[in-house]
Amino acid sequence: MGYEVYIDDMRLPIPPEKIPIKYPGQNKTSVLINGEEVNMVRPPGLAEITIDAVIPQVNYPCAVWDGSIDRAEDFLEHLKSLKESREPFEFIVIRNGPGRNDFFDTNINVTLEDYSVSDDVNEGLDLTVSLSMKEYKNYGTKIMEFKIKEDQNTPETTDTIPEREGTLPTSEMYTVQKGDCLWNIAKKRLGNGNRWREIYDLNRDKISNPNIIQPGWVLTMPL
Repeated sequence: MGYEVYIDDMRLPIPPEKIPIKYPGQNKTSVLINGEEVNMVRPPGLAEITIDAVIPQVNYPCAVWDGSIDRAEDFLEHLKSLKESREPFEFIVIRNGPGRNDFFDTNINVTLEDYSVSDDVNEGLDLTVSLSMKEYKNYGTKIMEFKIKEDQNTPETTDTIPEREGTLPTSEMYTVQKGDCLWNIAKKRLGNGNRWREIYDLNRDKISNPNIIQPGWVLTMPL
């Protein structure tokens, strides 16, 4: 089975050996007056992800460089900016099975909690980066608009639907550039790397393997 692992828009040149994802519980146990123990069920906690990534400093045949990063320094600088910006990003794992069969993918919005860099003698000149990430969920207040009817005192909610102007856009085209992959194209043009399957489905006539695309190909983009 082949793995592609992305931290934000960076593809790890060498996938980690293990990708543990923990879904902690928040249930609370209490003891009643009669001594009986009860379990109060609560919603699950945010997913926690910890991985150890090897960032090569030499050009191994097994390492895949797709242009998102070119060297270890690029990866470390981007990690630093993710930590300092305090903004969520995508953690993505794409799994490809034997015979090019597709397995389930992982796509979680996360924040970078901690990371550490170490020189491991067992890894030679390469860097070992340990990352701790936590799932991020959007939250905020919901704004509702109320209108009082003249013949009633009870309020009703009204949904405001924006008016559309002009005509619907037609399908767009994209020319593959050097270093592109479907995930990067979806991230750049559609705002979500996990929409790469939509691009693949629209271009099956020219893409036999979604992991292999050539510069110069003109792809039809989803709306």
